[in-house]
Amino acid sequence: MNNLRVRLESERMSQQAATASVQSEYNQAKLQLEAEEELGKQGLTPLLNLKLSRVRVDELFNRLQIEQRRLAISAQSVTAQIAAQQARLEQLRALSRLNQQQVASLRVVAGTNGVLQQVTVVVGQQISPGTNLARVADPQSLKAALQIQETQVKDVVLGQLALVDTRGGGVINGRVMRIDPAPLNGTVTVDVRLEGELPPAVRPDLSVDGTIELERLENVLFVNRPTFAQPQSTVSLFRIEDGGTTAVRASVRIGRVSVNTVEVLEGLREGDEVILSDTSAYDNTDRIRLR
Repeated sequence: MNNLRVRLESERMSQQAATASVQSEYNQAKLQLEAEEELGKQGLTPLLNLKLSRVRVDELFNRLQIEQRRLAISAQSVTAQIAAQQARLEQLRALSRLNQQQVASLRVVAGTNGVLQQVTVVVGQQISPGTNLARVADPQSLKAALQIQETQVKDVVLGQLALVDTRGGGVINGRVMRIDPAPLNGTVTVDVRLEGELPPAVRPDLSVDGTIELERLENVLFVNRPTFAQPQSTVSLFRIEDGGTTAVRASVRIGRVSVNTVEVLEGLREGDEVILSDTSAYDNTDRIRLR
């Protein structure tokens, strides 16, 4: 840009000098013509010299106009070339900023403070965009990821209470904060936000058991869930009688169900014992003897 400015300024000054030179020659020719005309009136100069002086003045006048136009066009050309070079400079500056950003982006910074758990790359390794470079976990900001059977996840909603058993670290209260929209291998991941202060034994990737409370019912008659029980259905169970020596088929109406228990609406009383295992081999029998 600086070289271009100097060169254009030099060309402009050369054009100014050329214009000034022609201007000077023109002024001299006009003075000469005026002198020739004065002498011609007195008959002291030949007519040919007078004609030559007039031709010389006209020629220099035309040259002066051309040089003046060249000088004006030169100024416009300088403005256009400077603008083009300025645009080129801005383009190079933008390219430089892009390169600097690309270089800066090679320095990867974790999005959160925490403990470095794992580095999956080595120095000098070439990787593609999106590659997992390392894993950083914040021990004080954890969640529980529970795997729920896709047939049971339909009743899970955001905000439900959950109990997370850390298997030695105690039971932690939590709330359902996210439900994965797609199942994987027959299960759906449900994220639980842990509430309160976490026990010292809790750490990332810890295997836990969780229970999500779908609904709390008061004063309910319930029994452990039979393998074939479905909500709002009627099932046949063998109720144990005669001190445990026989079992009699009973029709039991079931209400709501959970993973482990079912609500009994009709067919059983508090204290009854029933057989929960598969008894399909005795579908045609109403009473069986126990040994």
